[in-house]
Amino acid sequence: MPSRISSKLVHLAPLTIGPYTLSSPFVLAPMAGVTDAPFRRICRQFGAGMTTSEMTTADISLWQTKKSRHRLDLDLDAEPVVVQIAGSEPAQLMIAARACVKRGAQIIDINMGCPAKKVCRKHAGSALLRDEKLVESILTGVVSAVDVPVTLKIRTGWDPEHRNAEIIARIAEDSGIQALAIHGRTRACRYKGAAEFDTIARVKHAVKIPVIANGDISTLEKSLEVLRLTNCDGLMIGRAAQGRPWIFRELGQCLTAGPAKTRLEKNELRDIMLGHLGELHRFYGDQTGVRVARKHLTWYCKSLANAEVFRHQVVRVDSASEQIRLTRKFFDQQDGGVSLAA
Repeated sequence: MPSRISSKLVHLAPLTIGPYTLSSPFVLAPMAGVTDAPFRRICRQFGAGMTTSEMTTADISLWQTKKSRHRLDLDLDAEPVVVQIAGSEPAQLMIAARACVKRGAQIIDINMGCPAKKVCRKHAGSALLRDEKLVESILTGVVSAVDVPVTLKIRTGWDPEHRNAEIIARIAEDSGIQALAIHGRTRACRYKGAAEFDTIARVKHAVKIPVIANGDISTLEKSLEVLRLTNCDGLMIGRAAQGRPWIFRELGQCLTAGPAKTRLEKNELRDIMLGHLGELHRFYGDQTGVRVARKHLTWYCKSLANAEVFRHQVVRVDSASEQIRLTRKFFDQQDGGVSLAA
C-alpha cells in the first residue's frame, strides 16, 4: 500500500459518539443475517472500534421469536453496546428504544438505510427518506425517549432523482442525533453502480456531528481513499469484513504503522476459522449453527487461495464436527503460510 496515503491519515481525530470515544474509526456495519454476536466478537478482537446488533424490528411483540432473540443477544462485555432498530411509527420506535436500553444498550441506532423490499414495504428503512416530516418525528421522539446517544444510518436518497441526504442530515443534527452513517447509494440503486463519495462529502460538510462513510469500501487502499475523499470521521465496513474480519487490524496498522501485513500465519488463520465455527455452533446449536456457518465458510474461502475443493466439501456436510474436521484437514495440508486471495 502506498505510504503517502497512510501518512496523510495518521492524525485522524478520535471518533466520539456521546460519552464514548471509539478505539478505532473503523466500525462494523450492521448486516442482517451476518453480524450476529459471534461475528461481532471476532471483529472486535481484530480492532473494530464499534459493532452494532443486526437490525431488529421496533415491534416488541415480535421479540419472542428465535430470530429476534438471537438478534437481541447483546455484547454487554464491550462498550459501547449498540442496538439498531427499524420501524416507521414514532411511538413504536420510542418504546423499542426504551426496551433496548433496559436490556443494556448504550447507543440506539435507527435504520433508515435498509433497501430490502420487505422492509420498505412497511415504510421503514430507506423508505422513510421519502417523508422528511416523519423522519423528524421519529428522530426527535426517540432522542427524547432515552438518555443514551441515538445515531442514524441512511442512504443518499430514495432514487437518483430524489437525493436528500443533506436535508436528512441537517434534520438529524437538529433532532439531537449524535452520529450519522451514510451508505453512498440511493435506495433504488441498492448495491449497483459506484458509491457517491461526493454526496457523502457534502453531507459531512453540512453538519457538525460525526459522519461515517459506508459503501464500496472493499480494500485497504479504497478504505483510506474514501476517508481522503469524504473527510469523514470514520468508515463503516460491511461486505469487506465477510470472510476477512482481520481487515480492521489491517486498517489500524495503516494508520499507525504503515502498510499492513498481507499474509497471515497458517496457525492464526486456522484458529480464526475454527474459533468462529465453534462460536456459531454454541450460539445457534449444532443444527442451525452448521447452516449459518456455511455462508461464513464460503466467505472465508473467497479470501483464501486454492480453497475451492475445501469449500465444495465443507459447505455440504451436515454436522458441526465434520465442518471442524474438514477445516483442520485443509490447514494441515498447507505448507507454511496460507496465501490470501487477491
